[in-house]
Amino acid sequence: MSPDQPAFQVYRGSEPPHFAHQVELVYARLLDHQGVAWEYEPRTFVLERDEEGQVTEAMTPDFYLPDENVYVEITVMRQKLVTKKNQKLRKLRARYPDVQVRMLYRRDLERLGGEHGFTIPAA
Repeated sequence: MSPDQPAFQVYRGSEPPHFAHQVELVYARLLDHQGVAWEYEPRTFVLERDEEGQVTEAMTPDFYLPDENVYVEITVMRQKLVTKKNQKLRKLRARYPDVQVRMLYRRDLERLGGEHGFTIPAA
């Protein structure tokens, strides 16, 4: 574990998380600060397969909050780049209607961070 990564108190994963983006670490710290149990990228959802059954499109939400039974996907991309991520989220919801997924955008993270004294890094 790096010095920048705290020892999380409510993390429920079996292996230490390896965040793809600094904003994910900030969100993990925020969840930990609030005492919200979480896992990092615990499940990949298959969205499309080719004729041979090979996966051609999938989505792995960033976080899973087991006590709420909800997945959270985070994006800090510019709005024009978010379109593809939103399309994948719509496919996931259509193919897995019982799975709850929330998308958190930069503005959501900035609001949450501001309420709890966390700074959201640039994209």
